[in-house]
Amino acid sequence: MTTSAPRILVIDDEAQIRRFLDIGLRAEGYEVLLASNAAEGLALAVTQSPDLLILDIGLPDRDGHEVLAEVRQRSQLPVLMLSVRDAEAEKVRALDRGANDYMTKPFGIQELMARLRALLRNRPGEPEVPPRYDDGRLLVDLARREVSLDGTPLALTRKEYALLEMLLRHAGRVVTQHQLLVELWGPTHTGDNQYLRIVVGKLRQKLGDDPNNPQWLKTEPGVGYRFVVN
Repeated sequence: MTTSAPRILVIDDEAQIRRFLDIGLRAEGYEVLLASNAAEGLALAVTQSPDLLILDIGLPDRDGHEVLAEVRQRSQLPVLMLSVRDAEAEKVRALDRGANDYMTKPFGIQELMARLRALLRNRPGEPEVPPRYDDGRLLVDLARREVSLDGTPLALTRKEYALLEMLLRHAGRVVTQHQLLVELWGPTHTGDNQYLRIVVGKLRQKLGDDPNNPQWLKTEPGVGYRFVVN
């Protein structure tokens, strides 16, 4: 059993961002590897076995999406993408192609750290998300397929339960609309976003979860949904 600090690889061509992340990550106890371009970063990914990759999309020698694709060919290393591009299509593209999360520059260090912790909880080689979630209010027992709120069992439909289960198994991470539609309805229904919105709405209603101030189910506009761990 290893007790070594998680090793974070940062690939970003902006010196200020690298310095900012290096200081912030080391202050939180992480080991940090820095690369200013794709070639350096991929070499470090192969030789240094990082636990997580922070990857900028706009690199000088290769597009970040290409780097992501190469990483995915040989590992399931958790990848958080960074970009100044805030377009929904850009986020969806990154997440659908294998990124685990996406943040837009500029970003807050505390939010970044929270997202890294969520990704590292489920890194390859670590135990999967426990089949039981309990924050004192919401209890989800995936082994028994039981859900209760404040001690009262909730009667969920098959689709509502499947949605909650998938989000919980990826707790803290964005699950795209495309991924949810394929999982719940199959690959022929990837354009049926209205179906998904209806099921999300009904699940929120049963959980008493306000979409404007969500406790568990957070919308990432135009991208997907995230289960918030409390």
